[in-house]
Amino acid sequence: MKKSIEAKRGEFLLYLEEIRGYSDLTIKSYDESLKEAFAYIEVLQEGGHTLLNLMPYRIKISSLNPKTISKKLSAIRSFAEYLNDNGTRVILKADESVKVAKTLPKPISHKHIVEAISHCDLRDKLVVTLLYTLGLRISELASLTLENISDKWVRVIGKGNKQRDIPLLANTKELLDEYLSITAQKKFVFEKNGEKLSQNSLRYIVTNVFRRVGLKVTPHQLRHSYASGLLNGRAPIADVSELLGHSSMATTQIYTKLGSALKQENYNSAHPLCGAKE
Repeated sequence: MKKSIEAKRGEFLLYLEEIRGYSDLTIKSYDESLKEAFAYIEVLQEGGHTLLNLMPYRIKISSLNPKTISKKLSAIRSFAEYLNDNGTRVILKADESVKVAKTLPKPISHKHIVEAISHCDLRDKLVVTLLYTLGLRISELASLTLENISDKWVRVIGKGNKQRDIPLLANTKELLDEYLSITAQKKFVFEKNGEKLSQNSLRYIVTNVFRRVGLKVTPHQLRHSYASGLLNGRAPIADVSELLGHSSMATTQIYTKLGSALKQENYNSAHPLCGAKE
């Protein structure tokens, strides 16, 4: 029974790639989590359904940090949901959620970003600038095509193959045009030997750019800086949510916390007692 369930893992991974549009890195993470889990999960047949007892696996990974455990269990839940949607009735046992503290990557100040890109070549400067001025995920930057860029807009293919259009700043467009004028890109903005540059290669570029000025920065921190900058500049949260490609504004509220100074300013201007005259 366990082998017949495990055999569907390949179909599930293909579904994540072709239907859900997940990145290669995410699919690899799901695959590794499922391989590990099924070495411990008990698979039992009960009535007309298959029971997956996660307890032996949860005991095995209990020493890991809550965030890691949560990610591993999430992969199993997604697999079980896929099986149920495709004719294999599966019930999970010992599937209680793990409480994970919500942590966010610290945004990088505009000053530090400008300083970092002043010390790098044109390509590396463009990588950082596109992440910072478009708020892209690293997977979205890797897949950014020439045909989806106009003079004032960039069409981005995000999670689940969802499309969104993001305004292209004039300065960013000038930098992009300069880069394309001296390269021979055919399809993607960043290519190597006719293929799109990998996400890992782009991450390495970002790491190196900021390492030169003594900072440790990830691509996702640049996305966070983009979102925080918009909210701190009073952009409506609905607009920011759409620009980020979030399916829910609740995600944006968690991801883009306003600075305490702006919160205080908004409070002072909104509360009827603030500044009220007797």
